[in-house]
Amino acid sequence: MKIGVDLNRCQSYGQCVFAAPTVFRMHGEESLEYDYEPDEALRTQVERAAAACPVQAISIERADEPLVILGGSQASEETPS
Repeated sequence: MKIGVDLNRCQSYGQCVFAAPTVFRMHGEESLEYDYEPDEALRTQVERAAAACPVQAISIERADEPLVILGGSQASEETPS
């Protein structure tokens, strides 16, 4: 699973930290840090964190799908040469 957080939208309410403390944490008073690719076993916690976000800044994707970020654009995928 991959996680994306729209940091322009995030208001540092910290609800995600309470719902999934092994994935999300506050650095200082306003800076959110998180595990971009947490273990699949944490999916329920991450889904609860995303649902708890008052501004819906958290997106979750399966690891084998492109991550949708900021404005709905897809992350580019590089092909090996």
